[in-house]
Amino acid sequence: MKASTTHIQKYFAELQRTIAAVSPDEVDQVIEILLESAEKGRKVFIFGNGGSASTASHFACDLSKNTMVPGAPRFKVIALTDNLPLITAWSNDTAYDNVFAAQLMPLVEENDVVIGISCSGNSANVINAMHVARRANAKTIAFTGDIGGRLQDTVDLCLKAPSPHIEQQEDLHLMLEHCICSTIREELMTRNFAFVPGEMVSVSSD
Repeated sequence: MKASTTHIQKYFAELQRTIAAVSPDEVDQVIEILLESAEKGRKVFIFGNGGSASTASHFACDLSKNTMVPGAPRFKVIALTDNLPLITAWSNDTAYDNVFAAQLMPLVEENDVVIGISCSGNSANVINAMHVARRANAKTIAFTGDIGGRLQDTVDLCLKAPSPHIEQQEDLHLMLEHCICSTIREELMTRNFAFVPGEMVSVSSD
């Protein structure tokens, strides 16, 4: 057996153990919070750095489009990772620690949902944005690695990826957002909404 094959098998086995250790009840809490935000017309903000930035953008895309059900309320979701000119402006003119908080401050309102993704749980710009969210009385959720860092103490709900390896933490965060969005879609499909003629229906672009 090649050394690379051994590592692949080990990686897959570790990822399976990580997935098995996640609490479905905590994931369900996130789903309920998000469903309520759609029903009441609240906004959802998502952000993170590096690989977590790509997960934030992916999550926003899926929550906006792949949860669409005829007649059901649509999600008002914004990824604070996606406006590169604004990110670089705030970073250049003040500090990188402000890039999410500065965007969030004029937009967030009471009972909006704010989701920060940080494997270390110690990303200063994510934590700063959570302080802004809490001052606005928004609902706060974190996706972190196995430790949780300082971020876990600034949010209402923290979903931890129970693995010491950042690659598997990021894997799990992406799996969680897919699970959350697909479950939301299935839940909305069980509800009785009036179909509006000419309304757009989501079709996967993948």
